[in-house]
Amino acid sequence: MGLLVLYKDMLPTKLSYNKEEKLKSRKLINHLFDHGKHIQAFPLKMLYDFVEESPQHLQAGVTISSRNFKKAVDRNRAKRVIRECYRLQKTSLQFILKEKDLALNLFFIYTHKEMPDYVLVKEKMQLLLQKLEEMIKNLTPQK
Repeated sequence: MGLLVLYKDMLPTKLSYNKEEKLKSRKLINHLFDHGKHIQAFPLKMLYDFVEESPQHLQAGVTISSRNFKKAVDRNRAKRVIRECYRLQKTSLQFILKEKDLALNLFFIYTHKEMPDYVLVKEKMQLLLQKLEEMIKNLTPQK
């Protein structure tokens, strides 16, 4: 039991993806698509944009083209895989954003026409988040 308590204390935040962390505002999503930058690691494309005032340091959304996946069941499963990979790997990014006192909006787009493989999506998600973390670490304060 002592080991479990020690492990729980090492985690900076819970590995959750709750309602406050989801990017749902149409206004913010449109701003992200219009003015955001992107990083790509096939089959994922990540749009990101720093925001001024936000209650959360990190908000994210996921989309999949209905042109590539005609059935909603397939789109929902693919989104579930992407969200799960993000949920498990976002803690280091959250820690860096809190440390630098920044707020960031992310949006993941799945661009492949085949059902996503969990292992491949996990690797590509890790690559995208590492690139973003390095970019944030290299940012200089604008004050």
